[in-house]
Amino acid sequence: MKALFPHAETTRGVTVRVSVSYLPEQSEPTRGRWFWAYHIRLENAGERTVQLLSRHWIITDGRGARHTVEGEGVVGEQPLIEPGASFDYVSGCPLATSTGAMQGSFRMVDDSGQTFDVAIPRFALHAPAVTQ
Repeated sequence: MKALFPHAETTRGVTVRVSVSYLPEQSEPTRGRWFWAYHIRLENAGERTVQLLSRHWIITDGRGARHTVEGEGVVGEQPLIEPGASFDYVSGCPLATSTGAMQGSFRMVDDSGQTFDVAIPRFALHAPAVTQ
């Protein structure tokens, strides 16, 4: 799984795996716009069903500018993840620089009502060099 999801972090039995891809067809470097897609897989190896309530992202561009994104759920969902199950989603991130990084956390609640934060591992955003 390391090759498909090179970035992973586990918190309280919930593993967040991340794969990222640069999307040249959605990027316009001459206009200062680069775009990446990231694939998140949440795996529940714990003994309790958990639900993803919200997300907290810290996005840093190549100039060091930080942008925070917070909101309910992911891709319009607040998925329930039973023990042994996983949930996948894909989203995207535009930047005004050809490099950057993302990291953050998901707020979860388990079936006993206890809330906790699950770390999203830091991952780099790098556009390939363009040769002319």
